[in-house]
Formats: sequence, C-alpha cells, structure tokens
Amino acid sequence: MRHKYQLILLGSEKAIRSTIVAQIYSKISELRLPEEALKIIDSNNIDEYVGNQPAFAIYLGDTNGDFKDLDITQRLIREGTMILPVFFKAFSKDIPDILSNQNGIEFKDTELDRIANIVLESFELLRNTRKVFISYKRMESSPIAIQLYEALESYHFDVFLDTHSIGKGEPFQDELWHRMTDCDVILVLNTPGFLESHWCKEEFAEAAVKQIGIVQLVWPGHKIEKIDPSSHISYPIQLTQSDFFDGIYNNKDQSKLLTEVVEKIIMEVESVRARNLAARQDNLITEFRNIAEKNGRLITVQPERFLTEDLPNGNHVIYIPTIGVPQSTSCQSAEIKNEIMGYEDVSIRLIYDDLRIRDKWLKHLEWLNDNFKKDIKTLKKQEFEKWLQKK
Repeated sequence: MRHKYQLILLGSEKAIRSTIVAQIYSKISELRLPEEALKIIDSNNIDEYVGNQPAFAIYLGDTNGDFKDLDITQRLIREGTMILPVFFKAFSKDIPDILSNQNGIEFKDTELDRIANIVLESFELLRNTRKVFISYKRMESSPIAIQLYEALESYHFDVFLDTHSIGKGEPFQDELWHRMTDCDVILVLNTPGFLESHWCKEEFAEAAVKQIGIVQLVWPGHKIEKIDPSSHISYPIQLTQSDFFDGIYNNKDQSKLLTEVVEKIIMEVESVRARNLAARQDNLITEFRNIAEKNGRLITVQPERFLTEDLPNGNHVIYIPTIGVPQSTSCQSAEIKNEIMGYEDVSIRLIYDDLRIRDKWLKHLEWLNDNFKKDIKTLKKQEFEKWLQKK
C-alpha cells in the first residue's frame, strides 16, 4: 500500500502497547483489511512518520510522572495529529501537562474495544464509511465493472455502480452526483473510449472539485490520461494483456481480470482512500475552526475527531465533521459522542459540505432540523460563517 494508516504509540507502559495493538489488528481483520495497512510507529522509528498521511497517536501515561516522548508529542500537537491520552489511576497525575486539554481514557480491559474503535473511527475504517464509486463506459468495460463491484462488496466496501445502485424512477444524473458526493474513492476504468464520453469527463471534474481520490485503471495499449491537477490524489494502474483471463481485454462481454489483479486494485483503492478521507475531514475541520477563530469562538478537537465548544452560559456544543451525506447513523454517532463527553446541556451539529447533494435530501435535512425533537441538527458548509457569527 502506498499510503498507510499510521498509529503512533508514545509514553510509558510498553507492555500494554502490544495489548492495544492486538485489539486493533483484531478489528482490522474483521474488516478484511491487511495488517500492513497499519504502520506502527514509536520513538524508535519516528523518522518513518509521514506528515501528509493519516495518523493517530496514543499516549500511555505514567503513574510516577516519568513522562517520555514529550518532544515527539509536542511536534504532533503542532501538526494537528490527534492524540488519545490513556491513564491508569488519575488523569491529572498520569498525563503530562501538554495533553491536559485532551479528553483521555482510563485503561481497563473493558475499554480495549473503545480504544480500538476510536483509532478505526479516526481513520474512517468502520464498514459503513468505506464508499467507492465506479466510473466506466458501459460499452467497453461492463463485465469488469461488475466484477470489481462484486469483489469490493465482498471486502465490505459500499460500492456505487450505476446499473446496480440507482433505483427505478430516480433522476439518473442527480442521483449519480449525489452518490459521488458520498463516496471516498472513484475507481475509473480508463478504456480507449472512456474520455470521449461527456459524462465521464464531468465525473473527472467533479472528483477534482470535491477532492475525491481517484484510482485509474488504464487499459493495455492505452495512454494514461492527465487528470486535472486540482484533483490532489490520483493514481494510475497500467494494465497489461496478462492481467486478464486468457489475455482477453477488449471484449465488452467476456473480459475478466485475474483474481490477484483484482486484489491489487482493492489494496490500491484502500491506500488512496486512507489519505483522501483524512484530507477531506481535515479540510472540513480546519475551515470550521478558522471561521470560528475569526469570530472569537474557542473550538476544541477531541480524540474521537469531533469538535466541542463550551458556551459562557454553561451549555455545550458538539460539532461532528461528516464526510458525504449526513445519515441517521450520523445522529446515532452524535448521541454516542455526547455520552463520551457526559454533557447534560448540549446541542449537536453535524457539519458537512453540501455541494452536489440532491435538493430533496437537503430539504429533508432542513425538515429534520425543524422537527427533530432532540437537539441534533445539521450545519452545511455555506452556513458556517452565519452560524459562528452568533453570540
């Protein structure tokens, strides 16, 4: 994998590190992801840490106050890497002052699942968030598109394929843009006639605007197409005749990729997704925090990768960055995050980018905002400024 999820382990209690890592690997195995998708980093190999790839750190405290790796911790704080403090008796004694404003977890066997889930959630690795959009020209690569659709589904990806994913009577193009908004990676089957299609070109442009990662499968003898440089994450895979069963790559009805080639493609999709999801979420968090700071609002990033604000009247606000289209599961996630914080007087906002989401869904979200009994509402990107100007 070109891009890996970096788990940085700092502090004391090195024996416990292996217990935590084993639990995380167990969760990764449930998702049928390879262990090599996760790179373990500590003070001994910190030079291998890459700043532009997704990272999450766990700091294990010390009951005697013998705090280690403080220089590395300070560096990660400056770079905006999420750090989860884990304490054993008392947070204030076990955790260094530089992490005093972070929300920590007491280490217990019963909390191992939660610690592992926090790591996976920070990387957006839970099953219902691993969304892929297949872009292809039907007359040239339908059997390959269906093959990849089925393979990705078997690896617990939520896959969009136009012939399988759009219901009867739905406006085709509106639904297509809507579903693209909700995906993490676009898998492009770049056959010789692919970019002759107006809509295929539009899909490239849309991916660039939304900063969605692209994996481009280039057919044998076909040139790699240059993609708009504003599309910041794009990787080509040049296919050869030997990558296809019986070397048949140009038959619109019979072409089929070898199993090992399909597995390689799935690994590349996950690799691109690893970097792309973190970048999109970071962009949303950064934009919201910048607008908040400009308007004199103090926003805190929690280890579970959501934002909190303590209001002067004693109430609290939880902001949950939502990539793609907010769903009912986002509301369930919001309730869980409120349980984590233990707030009594709280309002929750799911912040999201509303570009290209279907009007009917936006109206549905607005209706929910007006009628939802609980104080869990959505807040779209174009309204950040207006919301944060309120006092």
